[in-house]
Amino acid sequence: QVQSVESGGGLVQVGDSLTLSCVTSERTSRSYTSAWFRQPPGKEREFVAGFTYSAPYTYYAEPVKGRFIISRDVAKNTLFLEMNSLKPEDTAVYYCNRIPVDPGAWGQGTQVTVSS
Repeated sequence: QVQSVESGGGLVQVGDSLTLSCVTSERTSRSYTSAWFRQPPGKEREFVAGFTYSAPYTYYAEPVKGRFIISRDVAKNTLFLEMNSLKPEDTAVYYCNRIPVDPGAWGQGTQVTVSS
């Protein structure tokens, strides 16, 4: 079973930056998209960003477009999410998984709290 370990979250101020990391036990593959998701307090988990081997290679949810950057280190089985110009509405637990989602691969997530 694939295991994912997310890290890098924390408490930050509006406008700050954070970079999240996700290490998976599964070797990354060209057959699926690696992705970040988040679950804001009291809400459903939602897609944030995806990294795919086919063009355009990266894509983002509208609320984070232009502020977040997803990248991947294939050799280290690690997925990154650089988050800039953070807003209070970015407060959530952040998770990595793939698309199509593997229900067994959800990790504990990493908490990001943006304080105003």
